[in-house]
Amino acid sequence: MGYKFLKLATSSVKGGNLRIATRHYATSHEADLVVIGSGPGGYVAAIKAAQLGMKTISVEKDPTLGGTCLNVGCIPSKALLHNSHLYHMAKHDFKHRGIEVGNVSFNFDAMMKYKANSVKALTGGIAMLFQKNKVQLVRGVGSIVAPNKVEVKGEKGVETINTKNILIATGSEVTPFPGVTFDEKQIITSTGALSLPSVPKKMLVIGAGVIGLELGSVYQRLGADVTAVEFLESIGGVGIDGEVSKTLQKILVKEGMKFKLGTKVLGVRKEGSVVKVDVDAAKGGKKETLDCDVVLISIGRRPYTKDLGLEKVGIALDDRGRVPVNNKFQTTIPGIYAIGDCIHGPMLAHKAEDEGIVCVEGIKVGIQEN
Repeated sequence: MGYKFLKLATSSVKGGNLRIATRHYATSHEADLVVIGSGPGGYVAAIKAAQLGMKTISVEKDPTLGGTCLNVGCIPSKALLHNSHLYHMAKHDFKHRGIEVGNVSFNFDAMMKYKANSVKALTGGIAMLFQKNKVQLVRGVGSIVAPNKVEVKGEKGVETINTKNILIATGSEVTPFPGVTFDEKQIITSTGALSLPSVPKKMLVIGAGVIGLELGSVYQRLGADVTAVEFLESIGGVGIDGEVSKTLQKILVKEGMKFKLGTKVLGVRKEGSVVKVDVDAAKGGKKETLDCDVVLISIGRRPYTKDLGLEKVGIALDDRGRVPVNNKFQTTIPGIYAIGDCIHGPMLAHKAEDEGIVCVEGIKVGIQEN
């Protein structure tokens, strides 16, 4: 549903900048629903709630709407993935299909510009949909100070919003690697991998899950020498079908990617312009040091609940840092709900979108019954 929303709005923002009106609320203001976070779950929920007649406010800390997915996740990564695939086909596959195109090259800066334009169009599309559906936006970091009150700290100070219901849709963040500091230039996260200034000659990917493999394969197709280091004995992450994992590995090996499976990383350090990664066999063996120009650390994501103030209202996180909810996405505190990456289940955009719709429809029924 989120994609359908954006598809309708994207054409209206291409070729120009769309500014969404922001409003600052007095402490006496009342709302039916405050949604904290405007990622796929949050913006879909906010729009659906407004369409159902609820007075809805979206709180967002970042300059643009759309969360990780649209800004530094699904959308920009797929733009690079698709274009690197087209380049690889033109260079290596077309001739076998009887298509002759001569020497093929790529312009990395142009690829990055295409990616940025894709992001701009879609995030602008959400802004337009907020305006169209009368979803009000308050910019700043939102925290829950009482079961029916949200405090927002922004550039213009602190605002307090009184609301009947609160929906937490704060998403997730990159899981840090113990003892490693990211500079997003040579020691990078998935965010840094989307904004490198050039294709590195040699790249190491720590973590052969879906995110690491996706971004590693982009740079492999564009000419980098890529090696993926994985603690498990298979690629694709926990839970992936075994046959799918083996088939994917064969495809990536054929394209030139190398793998070190059953291998644990002991440390990452910079020596001059070179990054050195110390590794060892997971079951014990000979230690070795791998050199690279860039190391992408992609060992997963974790729920983002920083500064939410959950402890103030009595919501305790589970052992994995997630917000506990029931089958109606209600937390332990009446009137406070949570969806998406910050609760149990796969961290997927379409999951968050569907949860958002189900959740606000349930809230609407509750309002009508009361």
